[in-house]
Amino acid sequence: MTDLSTDTRSRRFAELVPMVRPTVEADAEMELAVKEILRSGMLTNGRYVREFEEAAGAYLGVDHAVAVSSCTTGLMLVFRCLELSGDIVVPSFTFMASGHAVRWSGNRVRFADADPRTWTLDPAAVAPLVGQAAGVLAVHTFGVPCDTGSLQELCDSRGIPLIIDAAHGFGSRYPDGTMVGGKGVAEVFSLSPTKTLSTGEGGLITTNDTALATRLRMARDYGNPGDYDSRFVGLNGRMTEVSGFMGVHALKRFSRWLDIRRSLAGGYRSRLEGLPGLEFQTVPEGAASSYKDLGIRVDAARFGMNRDALAERLGRENVSTRKYFSPALHQQTAYRNVPAVADLSVTEELASSMITLPLYSHMPARIVDEICELIREIHATAQKAGGKAS
Repeated sequence: MTDLSTDTRSRRFAELVPMVRPTVEADAEMELAVKEILRSGMLTNGRYVREFEEAAGAYLGVDHAVAVSSCTTGLMLVFRCLELSGDIVVPSFTFMASGHAVRWSGNRVRFADADPRTWTLDPAAVAPLVGQAAGVLAVHTFGVPCDTGSLQELCDSRGIPLIIDAAHGFGSRYPDGTMVGGKGVAEVFSLSPTKTLSTGEGGLITTNDTALATRLRMARDYGNPGDYDSRFVGLNGRMTEVSGFMGVHALKRFSRWLDIRRSLAGGYRSRLEGLPGLEFQTVPEGAASSYKDLGIRVDAARFGMNRDALAERLGRENVSTRKYFSPALHQQTAYRNVPAVADLSVTEELASSMITLPLYSHMPARIVDEICELIREIHATAQKAGGKAS
């Protein structure tokens, strides 16, 4: 967002509307629990972490939930425990952690394109790449479930695992009605402050594979089963007790928060859908998104200005936005040495035209109304100017 700190004119919003803000209901229960944890001396991987794992597993309908220090760590541990070696197919339209986890685990990234409607990994783009791959890492982009059915078929045909980066997906549902968390060999959630469910920092690996879950629990503790004879090279991926309690505390309130979030996202969609030049992400029929982010695609020719100009105009009025994911992963400096073996034109178009709008679970509905009104006004002004702002 453009720095307009020297602009003294009146703005639509007197204070900055943040892109995201953690939803945390601090109360006496939380205060007492933190004091208890500090007095106990058990600060990591104890009672509250176990309670959180059990509660999260029950909520998601999975056999095993393994709490870890972050989603990135969780992905690295999954790759380690599966003993994968080789190329991992990854969408380029994703956050950098998806690729980083592959590289840190000693594997090679092979980028595949996104579906132009759902913005998730396109199975048609994956198909030509699986023959030489050791695995596929799919992503629930902004909380919209990826096409795990088609991706699983492709993986099964080659005998390779499907791993799912579910960083954005806590609370999402698949078209078959099941909660995100139980597909592929494992799904890995982020619980950082920007996510729908937050434990401050943290991650959660879910799986229905008992042997994998057992190995993951060792892996998060250096590969040590408890006798200090490490069975393999793991790392410190443990979750703190305070984070565990925050997870237990938040899960009791999560359904209400998620309902509010979906209502706010619905407000954006109902007020902006039909406005020329704006396109929302398609949620597959029968599925439900967590709406970790609310993204829109800006067609400059039809809207009257491009994505960058819209972001600048909104910034003038104290509305935060993010050009997400721009640059795409294959365009980032760290990945410029990765050979281009696939067409990534959809990804590049998304990266150049996507913008995400403010959304968090305790955001007043009136702010959504005002932002939508502002975007409509910007569009009308651009149309009168003949689209010269693009």
